[in-house]
Amino acid sequence: MMGIDVHSAFGAPAAVLAQIGHDLLRAADQEDVVKVSLIVLLSAAVLALLARDQRGYIRTALAMFIGAVFLVFAAPVAAAAGLPTASKILAAAALLLGGFAMVKLASIFLFDVVLRRTHLSPPRIARDLLVAMGYLVVGLWLLSHNGVTLSSLVATSAVMTALIVFSLQDSLSNILGGLVLQVEETLRVGDWVKIDQTSGRVKDISWRTIVIETRNWDTVIIPNSVLMKSQVLVQGRRSGQPTQQRRWIYFNVDFRVPPTEVVRVVTEALLAEPIERVASQPRPNCILMDFKESYCQYAARYWLTDLAVDDPTDSLVRARIYFALHRAGIPLSVPAYTAFVSEETIERKKLHIEREVQQRLQSLDLARVELFASMNDQERRTVAERLRPAPFMEGEVMTRQGAEAHWLYILTKGSAEVLLSMPDGLEKRVSVLKGGDFFGETSLLTGEPRNATLKALEDVECYRLDREAFQDILRNRPEIAQHLSELMARRRVELDAVRQQLDAAERARMMQHHQRTFFGRISEIFGLDTESPPPQEQPH
Repeated sequence: MMGIDVHSAFGAPAAVLAQIGHDLLRAADQEDVVKVSLIVLLSAAVLALLARDQRGYIRTALAMFIGAVFLVFAAPVAAAAGLPTASKILAAAALLLGGFAMVKLASIFLFDVVLRRTHLSPPRIARDLLVAMGYLVVGLWLLSHNGVTLSSLVATSAVMTALIVFSLQDSLSNILGGLVLQVEETLRVGDWVKIDQTSGRVKDISWRTIVIETRNWDTVIIPNSVLMKSQVLVQGRRSGQPTQQRRWIYFNVDFRVPPTEVVRVVTEALLAEPIERVASQPRPNCILMDFKESYCQYAARYWLTDLAVDDPTDSLVRARIYFALHRAGIPLSVPAYTAFVSEETIERKKLHIEREVQQRLQSLDLARVELFASMNDQERRTVAERLRPAPFMEGEVMTRQGAEAHWLYILTKGSAEVLLSMPDGLEKRVSVLKGGDFFGETSLLTGEPRNATLKALEDVECYRLDREAFQDILRNRPEIAQHLSELMARRRVELDAVRQQLDAAERARMMQHHQRTFFGRISEIFGLDTESPPPQEQPH
């Protein structure tokens, strides 16, 4: 008979198991069964209080121990009935069940009480391995002390073991695959992965399978053995970096538009205002991808921070690109097979321009716009001819405080809020502009940086007007500059009043100062006669 030196083989932990085995052997002889049972029940009750989420496993351990107690009392009954072999089998089974119940409770105490309070969280597979090893050690120790030698056990089970391994080779491959995945942490629960044609988030990694939940609300279960043989793409993961993934938005523009202009317009639009779920670093950008038959192919690239919301975020970026191109007068490409059958003559072009000017005059009603109220019909027509469409999408910054001025804007549809940056770094809403309102006149006419930020509250349609449109008008009638300087001064005082909390007297003084200053700047920029009368002081 081959014995096992417990202390030399397993040290102090084995000594504890040896004591447990000794108690179980005594219980097998129906000695101190009540004492051992009370110890197990008390331990289970304490664990149920300390590890509430493991009560299911605690009940399993109790069921195993109750089964062991039942077999303890069943063994002598079988012996009395003249079944000595059955009695030995029942006694051995009682020892194994009791030992396994002890290992189960010990694992709960170690992993769910001790390690949890030290904030250590080993992989689940490590726990399973330790419990399985505990079962094996207890089983071999109990069997060796019950008259079963290891040599005979190995010899008689070799053929059976070979048959089991051969029949369960796929299952063993899955188990080994799960072991490798969890020990190496190749994949983690919560990772976004792409395996062949399956893309989704890892929900669970078990001994046998990996569970993936897709964006289409489906659940895909893949055996670990298949996973080990496939190429796996872990999306959005880079060492030492936040979880985010680069996305590509492709669009086409006619090749007659300079690529540098397209790249500049789209990049500025993507950086002008934050887009939900788009990372600030790395910064979004636009690049020229390829030359096609009748157009250039571009790609806008951004980094997605929430991988679960990919298509909706792509849609937001596409909308931002569309509005930016439309504002800049850059059309998306027309398919090469499109045929135009109308003849574009000079007369037809003039007719089209005239129709467009008349439509602008009617829709805008420039005579009612305060900025153009002092102009005559011909001067307003000149302005209408120089207007260019400039749409903005909801949430876009139409102009930013401190920026260099290029255009004056007139709103025709939608609304936008005027925001003023305060000394504490916050932005305060000054007013809301709607159809018929205008902004940017001070910067355009005097060359000053923008004095406020304007942000679209919804999709906005507006026209923009450049400085040259005022050139001939102001030179022919310099007195219009008086009206413009008065208007700009009033708006400037409104902003100053928000910043500085001005009283009525201070507002009147600031009004006179700004009016004279603006008149001088307009005269200088547009080359007006410096002997023109200065703006008259307004009564308050």
